[in-house]
Amino acid sequence: MPFTIDSARNIFPNTLAADAVPATIARFSQLSAEDQLALIWFAYLEMGKTITIAAPGAANMVFAEKTLEEIKTMTPLQQTQVMCDLANRADTPISRTYGSWSVNIKLGFWYKLGQWMEQGIVAPIPEKYQPSANASAVLQTIRGLESGQQITVLRNCVVGMGFDSTKLDQSLLVSEAVVPPQEMQQRSDVAIEGVSNSTILSYMNYLNANDFEALIELFAPDGALQPPFQRPIVGKEAVLRFFKEECQNLKLIPDRGVLEPAEDGYNQIKVTGKVQTPWFGGNVGMNIAWRFLLNPDNKIFFVAIDLLASPKELLNFAR
Repeated sequence: MPFTIDSARNIFPNTLAADAVPATIARFSQLSAEDQLALIWFAYLEMGKTITIAAPGAANMVFAEKTLEEIKTMTPLQQTQVMCDLANRADTPISRTYGSWSVNIKLGFWYKLGQWMEQGIVAPIPEKYQPSANASAVLQTIRGLESGQQITVLRNCVVGMGFDSTKLDQSLLVSEAVVPPQEMQQRSDVAIEGVSNSTILSYMNYLNANDFEALIELFAPDGALQPPFQRPIVGKEAVLRFFKEECQNLKLIPDRGVLEPAEDGYNQIKVTGKVQTPWFGGNVGMNIAWRFLLNPDNKIFFVAIDLLASPKELLNFAR
C-alpha cells in the first residue's frame, strides 16, 4: 500500500495552519489559575462586543444544572475556589463531574457562569486584580487573532479544565443526546468550485445534515480523521464517536478545491471554506482546509481538518 496514516498526514504540505492557536493554548496552560480565569472573563466580555455567543441548548444544560445550582448557593469565596479548582484540574467532586462532561456541556457551563458573573450571582474577578505580565501578553495575542481562531483558543482552554477525563471510569462520561438527522426535504446540497467528487460532496452534505451514520460509511474501515491540532483518530468506530460528540449542528460552507491523482489509484483533494458552529452563530466562521486522501474505491482513507493561518490561505492550493 503506498500510504500509511503517518504519510497521509503530509499531503498538501504547503497548507499553512494557524500555529498561533496551539501556541497560545500552551501559554495559557502555564498561567496561574487566577490569571486563567481572569483571561477567560476578559476575553468573554471583549468577544461579546463583536461575536454573538449563542445560548446553549436546554438539553445540554440539563447535565450541568445540578452543579450550577450548587455553585449558585455558595459564598463568593467558595465560588472562586471552585473555579480555581477547575483551572488547576484538581481532584474534587465538582472537577470530576466537569471532567465527565462533553465539550458542549462544558461550554454551556461557562456560558452560564459568565452570565451570572455579569448579574452578580457568581463572584466576579476581584476589582483589585492585576494580571501578570504573561497573562497580559496572552490576552494581547488573543486580541490579535482572527475571530475564528479566538473562539478555538477559548474553547480549547475551557475544555481542558476540570479533572482529567482519561483518569475517570469511561462509563461515567456524559454526552448529550445525538441530534437526529435532518429530514431529506430540509437538506440542501453544497457546490464546490473545482471539485465534483461524490464522496467529498457527500461528506459535506451529510455533516451539515447531522447524518453521521451515512457519513461514516464514506470512510474506509481503516480510515482516519485528524481534527485541528490533534493526532489522527483511526478506525470507523472512533471517527463516528468523534462526529457524534464534537460535530453536531455544524455548518460547513466549502468554497473551492483541487484534485490531484496520487499513487496506485489514490486521489488527494484539498477543499477550503468556512465552518460555523452553533455556539457562535452565523456572524463568525472558522477558515478551514479539508485535506482528503481517497483510496481506489473512492473511500476516505484520511482527512485532515486544518484551521488556516489567514483568509488568503483559502485561495492557496499549491502542493
